[in-house]
Amino acid sequence: MKRISIAVVAVIIAAAAVWGGMKLWKNNSKETALSFKLEKISRNNLRSTISASGTIEPEELINVGAQVNGKIMKFGIDADGKNVDYGSRITAGTVLARIDDVLYEAEVRQAEAAKLQAEAAIKSANANIAVSQADLRLAERNWARARELFPKKAMSSSDYDAAKAGFQSAKARIGVTEASLAQAKAQLAAAEASLLKAERNLNFCVITSPVDGVIIDRRVSVGQTVVSNMSASSIFLIAKDLKKMQVWASVNEADIGDIRPGMPVIFTVDTFPGQRFRGEVLKVRLNATMSQNVVTYIVEISADNRSGKLLPYLTANVRFIKASRDNVLTVSNAALRFQPEPHMVAPEFREKLPELLAMRRSTGRVLWKESSKGLIPVKVKTGLISSGEAEIVSGDIREGDEVVSGTEEAAPKMIKKSGGNGGSPFLPKPPQRKRPNLNPGRTQGGQQPGSR
Repeated sequence: MKRISIAVVAVIIAAAAVWGGMKLWKNNSKETALSFKLEKISRNNLRSTISASGTIEPEELINVGAQVNGKIMKFGIDADGKNVDYGSRITAGTVLARIDDVLYEAEVRQAEAAKLQAEAAIKSANANIAVSQADLRLAERNWARARELFPKKAMSSSDYDAAKAGFQSAKARIGVTEASLAQAKAQLAAAEASLLKAERNLNFCVITSPVDGVIIDRRVSVGQTVVSNMSASSIFLIAKDLKKMQVWASVNEADIGDIRPGMPVIFTVDTFPGQRFRGEVLKVRLNATMSQNVVTYIVEISADNRSGKLLPYLTANVRFIKASRDNVLTVSNAALRFQPEPHMVAPEFREKLPELLAMRRSTGRVLWKESSKGLIPVKVKTGLISSGEAEIVSGDIREGDEVVSGTEEAAPKMIKKSGGNGGSPFLPKPPQRKRPNLNPGRTQGGQQPGSR
């Protein structure tokens, strides 16, 4: 019976220890509460955009090359009186460079001589034709006389045959001399063509600008030999007008369907942080490219550069404006995505919580406000949605109202009780150190040593 009583007492003590530990843990948990992140409803300008990156390009580029082979002798003079170089301002007809023209001038003289020879050959052929025509007329008369005298036995057979042969020979010589004239004329035409080509090549030794503009790139130096072929003939790259620039932006295939000509565009460049430039879409190029299974299209954007700040080939961070709203009530997307737990919601709205959370899949959304009983829902209708904010079209919400956008855990507060160590009741107690006797002349019973 005594053993049973001891066991019962032990069970009661263990149960009391567990109950006390659970109560202490519960009290500590209440001290570690969740606090809500709040934000105010405000009015802003909202933009729905498509982001892309691109390169700034001159609106029109002219690649000026060499059409003849030769050595660059010198460069021309630009509008500022300096030698043509990078960034030089030039006008149409400005001499950009001169190629050594000695060989081409010699070819012109050779072609001129060939032309003179062809002209002389024509004169000679005309003279031969005149002689042949005179011989033909004489032979024709002799042949007519022979045909009249031979039947009368007044001409020998040999003279008759000679007259006939002379007539036929004179007639044939007319064809030969006319052929010589045609050949001489053909030689003259070839000589004139050679002369024209030689003169044109000589003119090509002076390279001029076809337009007004600015030199973007100079690809040769004085003394360098240029070769007039498709891969090495480029000498100068000229931007026709730097006051008008373009941005060539690469747009993903998932967004290209929303791009249309005339769409407004905002872009920035790293060299002018914080400054925004504006433009509009010109056209979408249809020759798409694929890189790592990603299809992109080039979109051309026109931009005004009268300020001269935009330089060719700068990297642009582009945003295509799909839609915009000015001075509208906005709320963050985080507040629209917030989903409270049932114990956070005021009791009267807990049963409707699944229905309220399901509204996130439509234009009707739910925002949550704080109250003394818990969070209460506010139904709103959203309009334009951007990457970070959404427009509030209607609902019982006003500018300046605070809504919940998330939660954050508050720092726990430890409960201090007298006689406790503030730790978990389930952990073993550390051994207590025996306190030293600060009065060695007195025993624990308070008697002096040796006293009875």
